[in-house]
Amino acid sequence: MIEFQSVSKKYSDAADAFALSGVSLDIAKGELVYLAGPSGAGKSTLMKMVAAIERPTSGRVIVSGHDIGKLKKAGVPFLRRKLGLIFQHQRLLNDRTILANVMLPLVVAGAPKGAAAERARAALDKVGMLDRVKALPLELSGGEQQRVAIARAIVNRPQIILADEPTANLDRAAADKVIGALHAFHSVGVTCVISTHDEQILAGAARVIRLEHGQLAGDTAANAGGGAP
Repeated sequence: MIEFQSVSKKYSDAADAFALSGVSLDIAKGELVYLAGPSGAGKSTLMKMVAAIERPTSGRVIVSGHDIGKLKKAGVPFLRRKLGLIFQHQRLLNDRTILANVMLPLVVAGAPKGAAAERARAALDKVGMLDRVKALPLELSGGEQQRVAIARAIVNRPQIILADEPTANLDRAAADKVIGALHAFHSVGVTCVISTHDEQILAGAARVIRLEHGQLAGDTAANAGGGAP
């Protein structure tokens, strides 16, 4: 599903400017993988390459059969329809209800309003937020906003979910609910890649890929058991 072949990424010509350096890894269809490492390790850069937000300086990134380095601009939206993107900052529209926020990807894609609303309600139900469909984002807690962001990410029924630090700045209870929602989607066959600093979450993870200074520092499958809270 996702393959990195000796991938490097530089943002300048400086000798030490590698965000990623010589990274090779494979993530299978339906797998749940955590990315770990300190700030600046390259986790976000790796995620952005999978989403074709960034292109490799060298090496190849293959996502669902698409070579990201060769992907034409017109092909990027088609790739991203297969992806659910969840970031630390949710970027919900504060002047629209929760339901309208989750409907937005479907509306942009041309879905009828009624069908979009039905699927948005189903997505919100899966993350335990169906009772807040009329609320505005600023009326929700940080954890609730993140669960709405997950609902928005999965409303298009993606093949891959990319979650970049989805539990940052959340308390333990809220973080567990967010991770629990992501594990629920993995349990029905969605490929999930989650970056986190949270060692408590990583302790029970089936697979952890560790990055340090832009390089692969470890790829472990110990403690297999899924890590769901």
